[in-house]
Amino acid sequence: MTGQSHADSEAALDAIEFECDLPEPPEKVWRALTVPELLAAWMMPNDIRPEIGSRFAFAGPDAAIECEIIDAEPERLLRYSWRERPQPGDAARQNPLDSPLDSIVTFTLARTVSSGTHLRIVHDGFARKAMPAVAVVSTGCRLSFDANRSRKPIAANTPRLLLRAA
Repeated sequence: MTGQSHADSEAALDAIEFECDLPEPPEKVWRALTVPELLAAWMMPNDIRPEIGSRFAFAGPDAAIECEIIDAEPERLLRYSWRERPQPGDAARQNPLDSPLDSIVTFTLARTVSSGTHLRIVHDGFARKAMPAVAVVSTGCRLSFDANRSRKPIAANTPRLLLRAA
């Protein structure tokens, strides 16, 4: 992390943050984040609509993830809530908001001088007790916007993203 104030450092204690420069323009990166079929190719099946207040869900392998768009500025900013829905019979979590993984995900896109995209991803609001589990579960995953480039790990909890179709 670079040049953060003390307040930013405090907030980052329960956040995962990644940044990278991509050769693809913000329009293409935006589509990969907001078109259900493209997002499903690297995340999970979903029904995202990038409109403030719209609700959507990811069909996770263990539990559905319920989301709500908090902010959406095409080709600049996408922010949504992330809440894991408990499975039937999950007595440990009576309230669906009790999950330590309930959080906020923010994607910030900025055009670079080479007409690519500077992408910043912040997954914020993890309870401290969830951080070791996130680190263990997510090892080895990478985000890549080009299958032919060397892979740069920028998001520990995201699989490979291919933007060819975007």
